[in-house]
Amino acid sequence: MEQKTEDKRMEDGEDMLLKIGEVADFFQISVKAVRIYEKKGIIVPSYVDPESGYRYYTPDQLHQLAALLELKALGFSLDEIKDVMVGGSSKETLYKAMQEKRRNWENLMTMAQSKIDAIESISERLVTSKDAEKLQELTEEERAWLLVKLVCVENVQVQSVINEAIWL
Repeated sequence: MEQKTEDKRMEDGEDMLLKIGEVADFFQISVKAVRIYEKKGIIVPSYVDPESGYRYYTPDQLHQLAALLELKALGFSLDEIKDVMVGGSSKETLYKAMQEKRRNWENLMTMAQSKIDAIESISERLVTSKDAEKLQELTEEERAWLLVKLVCVENVQVQSVINEAIWL
């Protein structure tokens, strides 16, 4: 059966064809992922052996799959990728989509930087806190209050008022 497939490929004058498993291994993705891309109509096998059902791909399709994986890594959905790769997107539409992805990544970077800044601020308060030195000796309530002071400095006054109201 393997010989028939080889003969078929040679008769058709096709370039070297790669099995789906070889393609998946090359990109270090699962065969299931390649099949999903096929079901979505993004990367369709160049040849499917009618006897075995094996899917074969051309070297050019490796370039398509590389582009698909890069777009996916940039945050594009499979539907968006299909639109781009199958030709449904104009240059302007693709440009706008790229700019939107850029804004999304910039927003994520801003949020990450805010979290880094918050961690740095908390760390500084932890280092300078005299109460934190005896953290293990504190009661559960005292430890909770210390953590509120360390973590939520801007809300400490509000927390203080709420705490006093609760414990009165």
